[in-house]
Amino acid sequence: MSVVVENLRVELASTGEPLVSEVSFSIEPGKVLGLVGESGSGKTTVSLAMLGYARSGTQIADGSKVEIDGIDFLALSAAERRARRSDLVAYVPQDPNASLNPALSIGEQLLEGLLHGRKAISRKQALERASAILTDVGLPATREFLKRYPSQISGGQQQRIGIAMAIAAYPRLIVLDEPTTGLDVSVQKDVISLVARLCAEYSIAAVYVSHDLALISHVADQVLVLYGGRVMEKASSSALFDKPAHPYTEALLDALPSAKQRRTLRAIGNGTSTGIVRSTPECIFRTRCDIATDACLMNPDLVPFANTDHVVRCHFPGEQSKERGLLIAPGRAEVDQRKPIFEVSGFNASYGDHTVLHDIDISVRGGQCLAIVGESGSGKSTLSRCIAGLHDGWHGNVFFNGKALRPGHSGRTAEDRRRIQYIFQNPYGSLNPRRTIGSSIELVHRHFFGGDTAAARRAIKEVLERVALPSTYADRFPNELSGGEKQRAAIARALICGPEILVCDEVTSALDVSVQAAVVELLRNLMSDGLSMIFVTHNLGVVRSLADQVAVLSAGRIIEFGSTDEVMDQPATDYTRKLLSDTLEVVKAA
Repeated sequence: MSVVVENLRVELASTGEPLVSEVSFSIEPGKVLGLVGESGSGKTTVSLAMLGYARSGTQIADGSKVEIDGIDFLALSAAERRARRSDLVAYVPQDPNASLNPALSIGEQLLEGLLHGRKAISRKQALERASAILTDVGLPATREFLKRYPSQISGGQQQRIGIAMAIAAYPRLIVLDEPTTGLDVSVQKDVISLVARLCAEYSIAAVYVSHDLALISHVADQVLVLYGGRVMEKASSSALFDKPAHPYTEALLDALPSAKQRRTLRAIGNGTSTGIVRSTPECIFRTRCDIATDACLMNPDLVPFANTDHVVRCHFPGEQSKERGLLIAPGRAEVDQRKPIFEVSGFNASYGDHTVLHDIDISVRGGQCLAIVGESGSGKSTLSRCIAGLHDGWHGNVFFNGKALRPGHSGRTAEDRRRIQYIFQNPYGSLNPRRTIGSSIELVHRHFFGGDTAAARRAIKEVLERVALPSTYADRFPNELSGGEKQRAAIARALICGPEILVCDEVTSALDVSVQAAVVELLRNLMSDGLSMIFVTHNLGVVRSLADQVAVLSAGRIIEFGSTDEVMDQPATDYTRKLLSDTLEVVKAA
C-alpha cells in the first residue's frame, strides 16, 4: 500500500501560526519522493512530521494525516508511534557519525532493533538478517567488521550502516535527511544508487530530503519543491527537470554549478531564503521573484500544469524571466601572466610514522584560485592545514612571496599568520556562540592591528559590507544567522586581517544551492581584487565555476595538475575521469 500525506500542517504551539501548511502527496511502494528547497523551506519539518515528531515549541495540527500501509501514523498514541518507528517508518539522518553510538560496535547497533524491536527475532535469525543486509549495502558481512566501532570505518561506510539499520526491519517508509551531504562524489553516487535499489527490491517508499537538485534528479521518481513551508511545485522527476513551471524551481536550477562548463552562478533574488514564511495574503515568493506583478499580491492556488500530475502554485506557471538562464563565465587568462606568490615543492607530511602526503609540488599566482580535489582520505585537508600552519608534521619547501615558511603556527611571525587565513568547513563550529559577530571580528582586528574601538568598528562595517552582510549583523549572535550568513561572517573574519591568500576547506559543502552560488560569486569578486585562494573541495561543479587551476590528489600524491579547463575537459588519468563521471548533473528528458 502507498504512503499518503494529506493536509499536513505544523504550527507554533503558542499561537497556532503555521510553519508548514497544505502539504499533500503520495508515494507508491518502491518509489522515491525528492523533497527540495533552500534552508528554511520546511523540508526537515515535513520529514520529521512523517515520523510523528515536531520540534520544541511546535506541534502537528489536528487534521493532518500521514497514512503508512493503511495506518494513520499520527493517530497512534506516542507509545504506539515509538514502537512502530522501525517496522513502519525509519529515519536516516544527515550525519551518521553523530547518530551512531561511538561506545557500541557496529554489530551491537545493527542487531539492537532486530533483537528488541516490536517484531523481535532470535539472535541467530538477527545475525543472518544482519549479514544479508550488510551484503545488500555493499559492506563485508564478517565477524571482524561487526566488531568494529564507528570511529574505525569511513564516513561512507558509516552512512551505509545508517541505511542498513533503517531497513533492517523492512519498514514501509524510510525518510532520508540529506544523507550524502559532505560525502565525496564517488561515495555519494554509490549511496543514492543503493537507496534506489533497496527501495525497489524491498518495496519501501522513501522521502529523500536534499538541497542538491542534480542528486534528486538521479534518485527521485517524483519531486516536491518547498518554499516558506508550502508546496510550490510537484511533478515527476522527468517533467520537473525537463520543464520547471515555477520561477523558484527555475531559479534553483540556475544556481546549480556544473562540472561540464564554467558558469556564472546566480543566487535567487534578494540573497537568501527568509526561512519559513508565516501567514500572508500574497504569494510568499513574490519579493524574490523576477516575474512578479500586482497579481502576485494575491496568494495563488496549487493548480495543474501540462497534466494533472504536475501542479504548481503560481499565477504565471511556465513563464521564464528574460533575465535568467545559464550564463557562461569567461576564463581568467590574465592570472597566468602573474608571478606565483605561493610555491610548494618536495613537500611531505605525516602523522607520527605514517606519511600521508608525498612529494607535493604546487604554485598559486596572485588573484588565482587553485582547487585541490580528490576523494575522502586523499590528503586534501592535511595539505591545507599544513599550508595554514595548523599542522607541523611536514618537511619540504614552502615559499610565500619568496620567503620560506616554517612548519607549524608557532614557528611563523604574526605577519606570516596574518597574510594566510583559513576558513573552516563548518561555520557553526568556527564562530564562538557566546560572542556577537562583531565581537568575534573585532578580536581578530585587535590581535593584528591594535588600535582604538572606533577604528575597529569602521573596519568591521567595511568588511561586513564587502561580504554582502548588513553592518547591523555585527550585533547579532551566530544562532541568529542562517548557515550561509554564518559562512559569510567567517569569511569576513578572515578578510579583516587583510590576507593575501585564503585557504578554504569545503566552505560550500553544507550550503544550499542558492547560498552556495552567492558565496562562490563573492569569492570570485574577492579574487578580482587580487586575493589568492586555495580551495579544497569534492564539488567539481564549484571547481569549474571558480578555480583557475586544479590539483588532483590520490593517496597523498598529486596525480594531475593543470588549468581547470584542461584537467576537466581532457583528464589524463583514470582516477580523474572517474571523479568526473561520478559527478552528478541534472538529468533531463531526452
